Amino acid sequence: MPPDVTIRAATATDATTLWQAEVKTAEIPGQLVSRPDELSLAAFENKIRELETTGRYLVAVSQEQPVGHAFLEPMTLAAVRHVCRLTVVVHPGQTGRGIGTALVRELQHWANSQPAVHKIELLVRSTNTRARRLYERLGFGEEGIFRDRVRLSDGRFVDDVAMAWFSGTAVTKTTGSTS
Repeated sequence: MPPDVTIRAATATDATTLWQAEVKTAEIPGQLVSRPDELSLAAFENKIRELETTGRYLVAVSQEQPVGHAFLEPMTLAAVRHVCRLTVVVHPGQTGRGIGTALVRELQHWANSQPAVHKIELLVRSTNTRARRLYERLGFGEEGIFRDRVRLSDGRFVDDVAMAWFSGTAVTKTTGSTS
């Protein structure tokens, strides 16, 4: 992690800054699936509040300004509640500094301390080789490909790659079961 960056839990007062940063990130082709007009301040406020009790929402800060954010959101159904979805956003102008790595490692550390968390899943565009290398370096493995899942603003389609990481404290899986 860069020496000038600290990571802390997100608070309600972060919502506006994180929303604005994500809108700017969404304006950069190839960065986010969301388009700028699909992001709302209310959604950020709600997600931060919700994850205070159900998951984990982190902010990376440098010189008192957020430079990235990431969160783990547990799936809602009881049978898959042990699975968390990972979202990571490194703010414009801050990439290549190790911020994404630091955020993911901190979330993995948190997941390892939570007996209820067995698996972290994410989706990453097949064309985002930088992010895919980061996730692989942090122990995520490819689980599948969703062909033509993302439609770019120019009409072209891009595959999404499903990746996952398994927590070290997770309950061991049962094999040979029937449903």
